[in-house]
Amino acid sequence: MGMTFAQKVLADKAGLDRVDVGQIVEIEPDICLSHDNTAAIAKTFAKIGVKRVKNPERFVVVLDHTVPASIEKYAQSHKEIRAFVAEQGIHRFFDAGVGICHQVLPEKGFALPGRLILGSDSHTTTYGAFGAFAAGVGRSEMAVLYATSKIWLKTPATFRIVVDGRLAEPVTAKDLILKIIGDIGADGALYRSVEYAGDAVDAMSLASRMVLSNMAIEMGAKNGYCAPDAKTFSFLEQRAETDYVPVFPDPDADYEQTLHFDASALGPQVAKPHTVDHVSPVETVAGTPVQQALLGTCTNGRMEDLRLAAKILEGRKIAAGVRLLVLPASQEILLDALREGLIDTFVKAGAMLLNPGCGPCLGAHQGVLAPGEACISTANRNFKGRMGSPDAEIYLGSPATVAASAVTGVITDPREFF
Repeated sequence: MGMTFAQKVLADKAGLDRVDVGQIVEIEPDICLSHDNTAAIAKTFAKIGVKRVKNPERFVVVLDHTVPASIEKYAQSHKEIRAFVAEQGIHRFFDAGVGICHQVLPEKGFALPGRLILGSDSHTTTYGAFGAFAAGVGRSEMAVLYATSKIWLKTPATFRIVVDGRLAEPVTAKDLILKIIGDIGADGALYRSVEYAGDAVDAMSLASRMVLSNMAIEMGAKNGYCAPDAKTFSFLEQRAETDYVPVFPDPDADYEQTLHFDASALGPQVAKPHTVDHVSPVETVAGTPVQQALLGTCTNGRMEDLRLAAKILEGRKIAAGVRLLVLPASQEILLDALREGLIDTFVKAGAMLLNPGCGPCLGAHQGVLAPGEACISTANRNFKGRMGSPDAEIYLGSPATVAASAVTGVITDPREFF
């Protein structure tokens, strides 16, 4: 019997010919990520009693969650992180303004096919879009990785999700993943490796595949993998920091489940408050008033997302009483959007441009919701209190749905604009 992608990667990193589902292996990740939580991790690291980070070249630190610092607590945390990375010789440090970690790592050539990447952030799964085994771990586990560069991982069973057909504009990968999560459930793929496949996935851009991998965690998955192809290799040609060896599942791999979805039959989807799997077609919530619309985050802050939203906003104004927040996922994307004229379109429509970062998504700053307000967002979570008041409501949708809703002031089917 052949092996799945997860089995093959973990076997390789453990130096074994084969691993089986449920087998626990000791591995050394290729890359370890932390962000604004590095200050807390560093305190735990200090308690271990080890003075120096082992293999500092394995670690990437990105300040992105609360940038620029909005209160003294965040400023102090950033100060401690800057001191820690300097003291420990962690040179892969990206300070405030470079972008969201899940965009920065691919741009800087760290997210490579066949790599094993662990991060102290649940959406580390994003890098599976490039053919990596990428998973989130806790802060204490990351502190141990700082100290030893080693960790134990249990080999997950695998779901194969096959998506046939083609997505028809303005339906996007965000609508697809919401549909998948809605059908499977928030814990339906708990500690499973998810392999995305099929004609629809093959046809997707890397940015769209990143949406699938990013939100694999929202159905409980350990990682979400898309097979690397010519698009992947082309993107990495001038970016990859080192050589890499792609890993593909064996044709006779044993899957716990194989699930099929038809992209051509899919319309825009919305996740309703207060869980990501509370999903229904946009028509069922159309007309719901919103006071805020959020375009961006690590899920949908890339160029294709901004272009799609700008297509709707071009020559239009956002509705009175609506705040449209736009935050590109990275400095690189911001510059591209400026050159392409997209930022001009957003500002003329009445949007507020925010710096690349995570602020509004986690309710840290830059877009906190008041009691009784509703937001339509391209983010990946809509938990109660996620963006401020626990008495506010968050709806998740695609960039097209967010832009259309910002124009009308109510949740709107974006197909009305096409």
